[in-house]
Amino acid sequence: MQAKEIVKRVSALAEPICAQAGVQLWDVEFEKEGGQYMLIVTIDRDEGVNIDHCETVSRALDPLLDAREFSSMPPYTLCVSSAGLERRLKKPAHFEKFLGSTVEVKFYKPIDGAKTVQGVLTAYEDGYVTIEIDGQRRVYEPQDIAAVRLTIEF
Repeated sequence: MQAKEIVKRVSALAEPICAQAGVQLWDVEFEKEGGQYMLIVTIDRDEGVNIDHCETVSRALDPLLDAREFSSMPPYTLCVSSAGLERRLKKPAHFEKFLGSTVEVKFYKPIDGAKTVQGVLTAYEDGYVTIEIDGQRRVYEPQDIAAVRLTIEF
């Protein structure tokens, strides 16, 4: 089973579990870190996520992952965690939720001499990210963007 298919199937299992636990499913990732595979289920809640939320989702999801359909997966570690304050924005709903927030955009290669820029997220459409930096709006193309994260200023 390919990583994209694993993510899709785990997301389908995790959605109702998260809803029952009073949290939202933020993201699912299946990736190799070092020599080990990690199945990372990230959850969110407006009031914040605590360890009990993570444990509830993990305990409900874990036995479902022992089903026959997942038997072809390589050995992995299941990690259920909060999206965190400086969370990565990946889906259109993530960007919509945080319009007007300060974000950091990382690029695959430098644009105008910089590998990262920080500004206020003003729009997101079809992968194009628009941020305002020093009063000027700049649009970045999806193929140039490695990651977009919220930034918290203290």
